[in-house]
Amino acid sequence: MSERAAKVTPAETDEQDDDQITDSAAPDAVTEPDADAASESTTEPVTNGAQSVVRALENAGVEYAFGVQGGAIMPVYDALYDSEIYHVTMAHEQAAAHAADAYGIVSGEPGICLATSGPGATNLVTGIADADMDSDPLVALTGQVPTAFVGNDAFQETDTTGVTKPVTKDNTFASDPDRVGSDVSEAFALAREGRPGPTLVDLPKDVTKSETDREPDEPKTPDTYHVQERANAEIVAAAAERLENATRPVMLLGGGVIKGEASEACREFAIEHEIPVITTMPGIGAFPEDHELSMEMAGMHGTGYANMAITHCDTMLAIGTRFDDRLTGGIETFAPDAEIIHVDIDPAEISKNIHADYPLIGDAETVVEQLSTAVETSPEAKKWRAQCQQWKSDYSMAYDAPEDEPVQPEFVVEALDEATADDTIVTTGVGQHQMWACQYWTYTEPRTWVSSHGLGTMGYGLPAAIGARLAADDDQDVVCIDGDGSFLMTLQELSVAVRENLDITVAVLNNEYIGMVRQWQDAFFGGRHAASDYNWMPEFDKLAEAFGAAGFRIDDYDDVAETIEEALAYDGPSVIDVHIDPDANVYPMVPSGGDNGQFALTEDQL
Repeated sequence: MSERAAKVTPAETDEQDDDQITDSAAPDAVTEPDADAASESTTEPVTNGAQSVVRALENAGVEYAFGVQGGAIMPVYDALYDSEIYHVTMAHEQAAAHAADAYGIVSGEPGICLATSGPGATNLVTGIADADMDSDPLVALTGQVPTAFVGNDAFQETDTTGVTKPVTKDNTFASDPDRVGSDVSEAFALAREGRPGPTLVDLPKDVTKSETDREPDEPKTPDTYHVQERANAEIVAAAAERLENATRPVMLLGGGVIKGEASEACREFAIEHEIPVITTMPGIGAFPEDHELSMEMAGMHGTGYANMAITHCDTMLAIGTRFDDRLTGGIETFAPDAEIIHVDIDPAEISKNIHADYPLIGDAETVVEQLSTAVETSPEAKKWRAQCQQWKSDYSMAYDAPEDEPVQPEFVVEALDEATADDTIVTTGVGQHQMWACQYWTYTEPRTWVSSHGLGTMGYGLPAAIGARLAADDDQDVVCIDGDGSFLMTLQELSVAVRENLDITVAVLNNEYIGMVRQWQDAFFGGRHAASDYNWMPEFDKLAEAFGAAGFRIDDYDDVAETIEEALAYDGPSVIDVHIDPDANVYPMVPSGGDNGQFALTEDQL
């Protein structure tokens, strides 16, 4: 990214009442205030609630915030003006939430998003729900009408805490200027600790404008919040004995492995005891996919060999997974011969979907270390490992790419992978392109796969690339693999990437369909393409240039390598409009609620 040149500034209000400013009043980027003045401001005592809010973020070590300015949140933005926290003004509040979400995935620290009251807050909800489903650390700060107006249907009033309660780990209506900064500190701690998730603090305008000299507390969770770190020793011992006696063991690594910083411990355990490793989609990157023990991703569009290993294993060590339906298929046919050792920090996940024979509640890294100490002999599983390798051969992910036919999407994903380093961060939207990005990119490190899993939010990819870019190391590439339908939903955020000169590469796998819907319509609805044909798509390469980004187009195989090289070499945001085979489908596929061991490799097998 280029040298930072933008800071927030209060919107020009002329003579309009500042309580009546709409959520569309987003400021333009302006020159950053004097650094010495900003530095000095952090040592001065707070004078109002808004400054206390910002001080709480500063105390938590926040470097970036993503948001859209507006009337009810304006006091907080005014306080941000003098802060060293760098605010990224997004084009839409939903994108602010997605960018903050991705920032949290890559950095491991909560991402921060801001919006005003009413439509600003409700526009955040999709991104908050996305973070909630995927247990991503995020803090949302929303403006609210003055407390005297609450409940009176005031301009841009919404019951934000009521709307977001079902999709937040915790939310708070701030009612006291002396307490508001500490409310934010606590929200930050709760978003990060234990099972991560989104938190929200609703900030009435009179509370943030009111005087206070109260410094916020340091980020810490309430005394009533307890997280069990270590699993029950007796159950650990029993689980260890089961692993020692297994003949067909697997490890199933979910997103909690990455969030719990347990990837290295899991890798060491799997390699020491030579146990085949499967990941869920959120767990991609927890174990290197180029290792011979890797069976890669399981589930609806997982590899055939991963699903065969699940179906025939006798012992499953599942860590940090909630066993969602896209992984399990039909619960009654999931790992039918296996005893399940389930490690999770959240007791609510134990036996929620799949019965745990050995429930191990605790921090993923800590519990794996407990198991590592308790397991004295590795399971005798040589024949099982050979069988897993045979399944890799029998159900390989090979595909045909005839030169005289349209470009196959798998080829493009592999070409992008080959042209980039192992630590490249991949973001996606949702649909066929997301599955191809899972299947044909080789992931070897955690926090390099950034996508929407549980909620399945189209449009996630581009704003996620923005958040990921700011969280990533300067020498890491960030590639967004998107679909034409997903890209169209949030492409306005290209303006943000251009303004901030963010070095990201977007590859739009353009089949002029909502591809996954079209695939299901062909398989289950007699080929009736109701509202899935998107043959009215714009030329994304030219649209990118209109935003000020670099635009490229791929129409055949001869264009692929050179175009990808040029796009990656461009210092700034670039978009490749890749015209792929419109009839390309994602396989393997397990029909919804089906048996993982009965996956289809063609439409005829569904």
